[in-house]
Amino acid sequence: MPSVKVNDINMYYEIHGDGYPFVSIGGLNHNIYKYHATFIELLSKNFKTIIFDNRGAGKTDQPDIQYSIKMMAADTAGLMNALNIERAFVLGTSMGGMIAQELVLNYPEKVEKLVLCSTNCGGSKAVPPSKEILQLLTQNTKGMTEEEIVRMVLPILYTKEFLKNNVNYIEVYIRRSLIIPTNPKTYLRQIGAVMRFNSFKRLKNINTPTLVMHGKKDILVPPQNGEILAELIPNAKLSLHDNSAHLLFSEETEIGFNSVLKFLL
Repeated sequence: MPSVKVNDINMYYEIHGDGYPFVSIGGLNHNIYKYHATFIELLSKNFKTIIFDNRGAGKTDQPDIQYSIKMMAADTAGLMNALNIERAFVLGTSMGGMIAQELVLNYPEKVEKLVLCSTNCGGSKAVPPSKEILQLLTQNTKGMTEEEIVRMVLPILYTKEFLKNNVNYIEVYIRRSLIIPTNPKTYLRQIGAVMRFNSFKRLKNINTPTLVMHGKKDILVPPQNGEILAELIPNAKLSLHDNSAHLLFSEETEIGFNSVLKFLL
């Protein structure tokens, strides 16, 4: 199980496949076990795919300090350095999309092309979820089991149609989500980093070719956020997907992968 010292933490990572480097940055509370296996398989047939656990999640260290999105971008850059990856295609999803924005803004030489999925610019210009979704996300989960919490958030991540028609996949996702239980303290540190993030005024400085992807049925990060990013990042391309919610690469795996592949190659 590979782990490498990066900045003040030990980071857990995996490499799948060969070819030009492709770095995928996961979202809030995301770890390697939560990746859609088919998506990683598709990527690994075309690229040297690097996936990893952000600080505060999975098998990566969880220091008792305040986190920031910029700090996690520095972790990503440090991991690339440790793996002797000078430059790569970069995909960031949800919070990972925020990290990817900070990565390209602070380390533009490391990003060949950028894909931002299901994410936003943060701050007051971002379009928030509904009050009902916010209440669900912030409710007191004391006394709930880890599995009950995972099941509670499923309707926020997936469309009703996907949950109904993919019962076996969802059960596998739940089991894999329980392999490494969420640490409530570090989860809150990641949320704090998300809440403090704001790239709105800096997006005009991104000169890297960028693809913005968003599911039209995303109720956690509404699709208007993708439109904002695509409008403010110079020459960015926008790809909206009709049949997916927040976890686009789980619901429209091959379609999403093909959109990425067409953009990169």
